[in-house]
Amino acid sequence: MNDTNNYNSTLVAHCGAKKITRDELREIETPAATRTHQPLSHFEVVEALTEALSFRYLKIIRDEYAVSPDGMKMFGVMDLSAEFNGGRFSIGLRNSNDKSMRLALTAGMRIFVCDNLAFSGDFTPLSHKHTRNLELRDSISIAVDRIHRGFEPLKQKIKAMKDEMLAEEEAKLIIYQAFLDRNIRGVPRHLMSIVHDYYFHPKHEAFYPRNLWSLSNAFTSAFKKLSPIKQFEVTARLGSFLTDVQTIYQERRELEMKVKEERQLPTGQQNQPLQLSQQPLQPAQGNVRNAIQFGKLNQNPQINNSNYEDIDEDDFPDDPYDDEVFEEYFDQELAEEQIDEAMERLVDEYESKAA
Repeated sequence: MNDTNNYNSTLVAHCGAKKITRDELREIETPAATRTHQPLSHFEVVEALTEALSFRYLKIIRDEYAVSPDGMKMFGVMDLSAEFNGGRFSIGLRNSNDKSMRLALTAGMRIFVCDNLAFSGDFTPLSHKHTRNLELRDSISIAVDRIHRGFEPLKQKIKAMKDEMLAEEEAKLIIYQAFLDRNIRGVPRHLMSIVHDYYFHPKHEAFYPRNLWSLSNAFTSAFKKLSPIKQFEVTARLGSFLTDVQTIYQERRELEMKVKEERQLPTGQQNQPLQLSQQPLQPAQGNVRNAIQFGKLNQNPQINNSNYEDIDEDDFPDDPYDDEVFEEYFDQELAEEQIDEAMERLVDEYESKAA
């Protein structure tokens, strides 16, 4: 059974799990504890989370739950009253009493929970084994504190994306790179025209601004046409792709700003480009070859006064690297290095076989 919605959380039950209400969670029996394992009531987990949220003045606007056929595993999502411009913050949760999963929460702008154990959000404030020393309400309370503190950085991230204005050519290039350059792996190419249409002809006033946030929403709106599992995969990769794009564009704009500020400085205060020394290089007397090699022959008056016709190649000092002895030495060194490398490979192979 699949279910998507207009909120930012998605709960998928397609591997045998069944969706039930919160009250129906109360009816599921909790197995007895062992010496090392402490099962937790699914209903008590939800109740503890609801109570902790209320202490932070956070209300649950919508919630969904699903359990496995044997009742041992529970999955859920909650959309909260905490809002950002464009949606609500959400929480994903899961619990198991058969030692297959930890008690875990995930939170953020987009939440995906599936009974195939896919579990995704912007951050994970709780992941705890069912040990004997687990204090449920204390662990939930600490996790909710982390969730509450984590909302502000996410709001700042959204603000930064809204502040990243895009020229028309830049938006088209990002869409091109995502689909044709395969920078978002696995995204179907037939969605490219849909993303283009959603961005350049937005249907919601909130997405009218020409910025990276509007482009992100154009992508996610187009991804809703995919199956929930595929939507989860490409949306997760979209986040990484847009983060890289944002970093590149910010660095470029910072560089452009520095160049602009540099041009506005008064003459004499601007950073001068690197200048080569105007002083002629003075080679040792008689070392004509060095002077020629450094291109400074015309700058050395002592050499300029020389009679070039009297200079013969035999007058140059011997080049040690032209010596046959050096070539033999180099060949010998190279051969020894190759022998050492071969020995190292043989030793590695022997150790791997011995292990």
